[in-house]
Amino acid sequence: MAAARPWIPGVPGAYPEAVLRRTITAADLASPGQLSELLDRRAYLADEGLATAAFLALRMGRPLFLEGEAGVGKTELARTLADVLDAPLIRLQCYEGLEGSQALYDWDFARQLLHLKAAEAGGGADAARLEGEVHDRRFLIARPLLQAVETQPSVLLVDEVDRADMEFEAILLEVLSDFAISVPELGTIRARTPPVVVLTSNRTREVHDALKRRCLYHWLEHPSFEREVEILLRRLPECSRTLAEQVAGAAGRLRGAGLVKPPGVAETLDWTEALLTLGARELDPGLAAATLGALLKHREDHEAVRGNGLLGAPRG
Repeated sequence: MAAARPWIPGVPGAYPEAVLRRTITAADLASPGQLSELLDRRAYLADEGLATAAFLALRMGRPLFLEGEAGVGKTELARTLADVLDAPLIRLQCYEGLEGSQALYDWDFARQLLHLKAAEAGGGADAARLEGEVHDRRFLIARPLLQAVETQPSVLLVDEVDRADMEFEAILLEVLSDFAISVPELGTIRARTPPVVVLTSNRTREVHDALKRRCLYHWLEHPSFEREVEILLRRLPECSRTLAEQVAGAAGRLRGAGLVKPPGVAETLDWTEALLTLGARELDPGLAAATLGALLKHREDHEAVRGNGLLGAPRG
């Protein structure tokens, strides 16, 4: 590796020794611009607002709450931050009916029972000692929230928190308040170093203000035409600029067409990859229609766009 130059704010490629090390901490980051450059090196192109929100969350030790339509890059930001920080990504996928035992911890009853049977077969032990043994930490199954508390460093992704029931928000808020989890049989387990936390929401319902107040908030828009073109070129190097511009232009038109589910960046990447797989160098209307399933996931949307010129018309 070439000798490191002193890091100068706003100068790409100039990093301090700490930032060139494999492990980077929030304390090593000096500005949103520096974080943006590190994300850029991993092909995540964050605009100024998102880079600032993520930088502040890291430096202030606050959870980052990201809202926006599906496919705009909320989950991908958490993955990329984990890469930047060289930390494991611990993901809690939320869904309706999610309970505390599925997010916090659970006891391994099968192993506990085997331990009791082994103790009995070996001559037994007094009841008090056996009770203490079966509630040993080795029999505790750490779910994502406990994993994040016990793992340093780590990035905790609480994905699609709006899909969980409101009762679960109270559990989540308690954990995020002091990064500690109480296990009645063992006591309180606290994080020596709090994890980096990213919460995402597609806004299928409103998340309670109490949880939002604990976080720094940012709304992710669909990228501009220019940014989406750069994303396509960075993620799919074999893509021609002509194809990237035509795909980004078509995606932008579709987002303003009142569809059931407008395409996000994830869908435009899938669509472009499908076109490239079929050998496309530019957006041919026939290939565009044939690969529409990579871009739009509702029958009504397919019917709405076929034959109206939104797919194949190149950007002027």
